This record gives sequence, structure tokens and C-alpha cells, in this order.
Amino acid sequence: MNQIQSEKHIIRLDKWLWAARFYKTRAIAKDMINGGKVHYNGQRTKSSKNAEVGAKIRLRQGHDDREVIIKVLSGHRQGASIAQTLYEETSESINKRMINAEARRLNILNNPAPEHKPDKKQRRQLMRFKDY
Repeated sequence: MNQIQSEKHIIRLDKWLWAARFYKTRAIAKDMINGGKVHYNGQRTKSSKNAEVGAKIRLRQGHDDREVIIKVLSGHRQGASIAQTLYEETSESINKRMINAEARRLNILNNPAPEHKPDKKQRRQLMRFKDY
């Protein structure tokens, strides 16, 4: 843990997200920030924003939305066990992720396949609805 930096150092947000192992590369972290998938203290931000201890970050990771609070700043990517010490996930975020995981497991969120193909009349209705 000697490479974990204290809160006096300046670390870019994209670099911190990469070091905390939310994204595999800094380029992906930068794209997610610039694409509006990461919110810093409730607002959209830029990848060059300096991360601060105590800041609340809401981010999209796969199918899940996570909300974490920065505990320690680090610009070095290390093992997963060390990376998990850099942040603390809020209890609401954990609960929401568990509920969504269970819903995905039960296939509630995904639309199940229909039992049969639409007939000619239903296809016409679909085409009118889709405005073909």
C-alpha cells in the first residue's frame, strides 16, 4: 500500500477510475466520462476533473449503476483487493445492484421471446406502428 497516495496529490478522475478498476483502460474511462456515464457529485464532468476524497461518483458499469464515495486517491493500478480500499459503495447502490441481478437472473428485465410469430394482420400493425 506504499503506492497509494494521500489526499494532497492531484489525480485525474479518469486515472482514478482506472486505478480503482472500474474500467479496464484509461481510454475507456475517459470515453465513459465524456459520454455522460459518470457523474461527479451529481453532475456531469470532464475526464480531466481532479478527484477529491469524499466525492460521490455515480457510474455505469455493465448492466449496473454504482454509487461510490472516494476514500483514497491513487494513480497506480494494483490488485483488486487494494483497489477496493480506494472507495466505499453506498448501501443503496449495493441493494439496487442485488435487486437488478436477481431480476436479470429471473429474466424479468429482458423481454422474453414471444410464444408464436405474429400473423399477417399483426405484422401490418407492427409496420404501421414503426412507421415503415
